[in-house]
Amino acid sequence: MDLHDIMHIEIMWGNIMLLEFRCKNHKSIKDEVLFSLLASKDTFNSEYLYDYKDLKILKSSVVYGANGSGKSNFIDAIYFMKLLVSNSINLQPGMGMPYTPHKLNGIGSESFYSVQFVKNGVRFVYGFSIEQMLVKEEYLYYFPNGRQAKIFDRTGMTYEEGSKFKGRFNSCKDVLKPNRLMISCAANFTNITEIEDAFRFFSEDLVIYTNANQENWMQYSLYQFNSNPEIKNLALSFMRDIGVDIQDIKINIEESAFPQSELPEFLSDEYKNKLRMTPLQKITASVVYPGFETDLFTEESTGIQKLFAFLCPFLDIISKGKILICDELETSLHESLLYTLLKTFLSLEGKEQPQIIFTTHDTSLLSLDLFRRDQIWFTELNSLNRSTELYSLAEIKSVRKDENYGKGYISGRYGAIPMLNENLAELLKNI
Repeated sequence: MDLHDIMHIEIMWGNIMLLEFRCKNHKSIKDEVLFSLLASKDTFNSEYLYDYKDLKILKSSVVYGANGSGKSNFIDAIYFMKLLVSNSINLQPGMGMPYTPHKLNGIGSESFYSVQFVKNGVRFVYGFSIEQMLVKEEYLYYFPNGRQAKIFDRTGMTYEEGSKFKGRFNSCKDVLKPNRLMISCAANFTNITEIEDAFRFFSEDLVIYTNANQENWMQYSLYQFNSNPEIKNLALSFMRDIGVDIQDIKINIEESAFPQSELPEFLSDEYKNKLRMTPLQKITASVVYPGFETDLFTEESTGIQKLFAFLCPFLDIISKGKILICDELETSLHESLLYTLLKTFLSLEGKEQPQIIFTTHDTSLLSLDLFRRDQIWFTELNSLNRSTELYSLAEIKSVRKDENYGKGYISGRYGAIPMLNENLAELLKNI
């Protein structure tokens, strides 16, 4: 079994793709930036594209930039949108919205987020603008027959339904609050298929992997390996194919009662009883090599740990046609492994259409074997207002489709690299 075998796993999900993301006033992003997975008219490496009606969609994209230029903030903006859509229903009346505007704009300024995507073969456009305490505007449109149609359009606490949806939002009127998104309320309190599809795109199909949540992904991966032998065997097979001679991974999950001695005295008896009834789970894992075993958490390298944490979401998005967004994909992973992962991903064929978007510093990946010009993006910090600018290699004139992208980037042709002080050596002498 190899990675291509995953395409033969029975699929129940429909066509899912990210087309475009826009935002403004998020951390270092001050002015509006646009990130697009709509392919240019370039015919180079056309096998790296998906077909969606009359559009060509990129399978993958990479973002480069100097430290502090806003790469992680770009990923964070998408993550913020995902979390707010998924969880704003839980915001209590009067609570502020957890947003982080650009420092020059300040608290109280307006932030904007918008995304175009495909779910179950239908194109959607969703966006909202927010301030500290409220949702200013929100909209959701779709293209059921190739033509744009309104699902809802909201300004403050007033909303307008599309002609097909008249009266179908009445059940969520009482739960809609100034600090809650309409899509979150409607997904929980209506029975509208289009709303559910759009909501699940954010809550399930958009997968964000960062170093900050790597521990969560490790837990998720081990639970998946423990419950799904097919995924586990596929992951082990792939590791052996890339030269990691791991024979097996033994996973043990133990449940125990909440220790009586650790129950704080100030808790009510009712809450103490709830804790006593809630089982605690302890997970351990041993990595099996020929002739010996190691503890995954205490004896293995960070590289092997990250590989175990990463492989499951990687295989998951491939099998279910999801979108995986990774911040600093190269951390703890060897460049040859990254190349193999990406090359294998780009060569997959099947009815599902997964996508990978990631940030990295690894210039060895800037290869004609992996990327077209429109797949390569850069972040650069504007020194005048400390704001992030985002642009693609395809936007830079005079860049040949067959030139050495890595050499061009390192030489500074495309910008988005640290401005090194030529007198650094002299400065260090004075320390």
